[in-house]
Amino acid sequence: MTDIHADDYALTKNTSGDMLECMLAGRLDSISIVPNTGCFEECMDMLYKAIPSMPFLPLMSVHINLVEGLCLTDSGLGDRLTFSWGQLFLYSYILPPANKVRRGIRAEIEAQIKRCIPAINKCMAIARASNIKYRQKALRIDSHQHTHHLPIVWKAIISVTDKNNYNVEYIRCSREPLSVFLSKPGLFMTYRPVNAVKNLILAMYAGKIDRYCQRKGLPKMYLWGLLMSGKMDYPRIEKLKNAMEKKADASGRDLEILFHPGQALSHEINDELNPDAVKEFYLSGNRAVEKDSLLRLR
Repeated sequence: MTDIHADDYALTKNTSGDMLECMLAGRLDSISIVPNTGCFEECMDMLYKAIPSMPFLPLMSVHINLVEGLCLTDSGLGDRLTFSWGQLFLYSYILPPANKVRRGIRAEIEAQIKRCIPAINKCMAIARASNIKYRQKALRIDSHQHTHHLPIVWKAIISVTDKNNYNVEYIRCSREPLSVFLSKPGLFMTYRPVNAVKNLILAMYAGKIDRYCQRKGLPKMYLWGLLMSGKMDYPRIEKLKNAMEKKADASGRDLEILFHPGQALSHEINDELNPDAVKEFYLSGNRAVEKDSLLRLR
């Protein structure tokens, strides 16, 4: 099965508006919702109002965000979350189990999930009342910058889901098969080297997610959107899509194709957002490229 997915709903209003356009066109099978922004409620209201006009309601994941955004708890992490990927990597190995940072991360993840669940349930209730089809049955989880692969975040997520007896139907496994890209050498120079490094690091931590899915009877998956992260453009997608789907099918995995089609506007930028991410990604015209790819894809 191939799932067309978009991250970052509720990051900003315009980001959400771009994603809603793709949803109303029936181009998104699933989305991720950022729980810890000041515009969360306003963006969810936009989604609620749009649902009756949708061909179907996409699956919705909680997009755990520890690298930026508001801190939803008073657990000592401050008013804003500013963990870097490197910090979370180091904290995964050097902090004792009872450390306050570990406790704070666990409390923040729990708060973000609890903020999203009622909103997701309301979306499904509106869909039922409007005779709009939807497939969601339980909690779905992924994360901003794929930080849930790191041990400190992964352990916190499992602790929170076990403590609250959440029925989890999906946790993203950010494992991307490099062999497909290697089969198209003409595209090698179009990939950013830093994304290849990201691909390899995330693959190192993917095994525990596969094992979790196996224990829980959940389908395993591949993610496509790491090596081309920041520019999932249509010409390269068209050249790789058949090979990627065949690889997933041969491996007995679902395929999630990840896009970031929502572009922020300059007046929406505030201190909730990481300045480096704003400059390189959120304001980038490449997000319009990814939106165009989505609208052309099927």
